[in-house]
Amino acid sequence: MGEKMVRLSVTIPEVLLDFLDEKVIKKGYSSRSEFIRDLIRETVIEDKWKSSEGEVVGVLTVIYDHHQRELTQKMIDIQHSRYINIMCTTHVHLDHHNCLETIIIKGSPSEIENIAVKIAGLKGVKFAKLTRTAKVEI
Repeated sequence: MGEKMVRLSVTIPEVLLDFLDEKVIKKGYSSRSEFIRDLIRETVIEDKWKSSEGEVVGVLTVIYDHHQRELTQKMIDIQHSRYINIMCTTHVHLDHHNCLETIIIKGSPSEIENIAVKIAGLKGVKFAKLTRTAKVEI
């Protein structure tokens, strides 16, 4: 059985309501409530990352030149350099020169951010972005 739901009434200016409704439609939410619950969950995840306590999950997306000498080995060495949990990696060839890799990492926020910064700074990495997420209990 699901969680007990509680009705909440909020008073906002009409211009904000119009903005909210536009976002709900554009993002494909079934209701305003679903959209607002997701906003709250995002804040919970942000707080987990800021607190530096507990375990979180990061998805590091990297695009790099696979012809760059020793780059892939350096990326692997960085991933093995600390005790963090590399849960999964995905490697895709975009074209003759470029590869896209996703690295799903579980650990403390500081450990994950450290790995992301080190990989992003390697010669031959053209793009790197860390998406921060975490298990949400609510």
